[in-house]
Amino acid sequence: MKRYLILEDGSVYEGSGFGSDCETTGEVVFTTGMTGYQEAITDQSYADQILVFTNPLIGNYGITLADYESLDPKIKGVVCHQLARFPDNWRMQTTLPDFLQAYNIPGIQGIDTRALVQQLRQHGTMRGRICSSKEAVMHIAQTLRSVNVTEGVVSRVSTVKPYPVPGSQRNIVVVDFGLKNSILRELSKRGCNCVVVPYTTPADKILSLHPDGVLLSNGPGDPLEMKQAVQMVRDIQREVPLMGICLGHQIFALANGATTYKMKFGHRGFNHPVREIATGNIGFSSQNHGYAVQADSIDPQNLLVTHVEVNDGTVEGLQHRRYPAFSVQFHPDATPGPHDEEGLFDYFMQMIDQRKEDEHHA
Repeated sequence: MKRYLILEDGSVYEGSGFGSDCETTGEVVFTTGMTGYQEAITDQSYADQILVFTNPLIGNYGITLADYESLDPKIKGVVCHQLARFPDNWRMQTTLPDFLQAYNIPGIQGIDTRALVQQLRQHGTMRGRICSSKEAVMHIAQTLRSVNVTEGVVSRVSTVKPYPVPGSQRNIVVVDFGLKNSILRELSKRGCNCVVVPYTTPADKILSLHPDGVLLSNGPGDPLEMKQAVQMVRDIQREVPLMGICLGHQIFALANGATTYKMKFGHRGFNHPVREIATGNIGFSSQNHGYAVQADSIDPQNLLVTHVEVNDGTVEGLQHRRYPAFSVQFHPDATPGPHDEEGLFDYFMQMIDQRKEDEHHA
């Protein structure tokens, strides 16, 4: 079954289809991860995007329920060079094509992903369409150029109502902008009693839950759309310790006077080196973002830059000067990927415990 990927500049890549046979439109991005295709496909930060895998073979170890990052993936499509014909893994519960079919996600294999990624690196992220015909290419390309395929995406991936993730200590409110399950697993490993709330939850509702700390999750889309969340962070950070991850990092920056911008092709993969400025230590990180914090917009009276990306110098970490609040652009919960930075969850716990101790002695 022939299938085509058409980009907004009129480029056409021909391959064969797998998964769902539906047609779809999304923002075409690529990931450099050598493994973890299931976690990437179920990561809500990829919502409304067509994901290109640079690793030439995917699907070889199938799909297992334990590795889901979300139970209702919103990715628009999957592109790879070769799909494994005979996946095999003792944990496997289904195959990648059957999984994509069940969630109505189309896939395309057999294209030159090296050429496609080079094009995206040279010209930047583009909108694209996976379809069964290459007729009317220029009309499709013109249509793609005129639509915003990710507008309002957080509203499609955030939880509709609060839900608990019980634990025995430290009450944490997790604001869901497109939450990865691996973040909840890291908090649960530390005994946290969590409540996950929608991204629109105002500060007074969050404070009424008596949190010891608030975590702003990862998520997709343009952080400038999150005006309500930005105001919530301004009110929250003065009251309880706060940690932001990925989109949560960008929202934290906006709440403290910085600005964000859309990157040319973003950071997506598990091999991004990040330098901690205070120590000079370099850790490898899992990343998935198309926006970043503008370095020269950061007010040094409010925020301290704690981490930078080694390759391009983008801002990867921030700490508030007066409040117990910090954020990182990368994923310390990396699953899969290097666990070099998972100690940041311990730092968050220490920040919470120190705040409690200070209040006890006040």
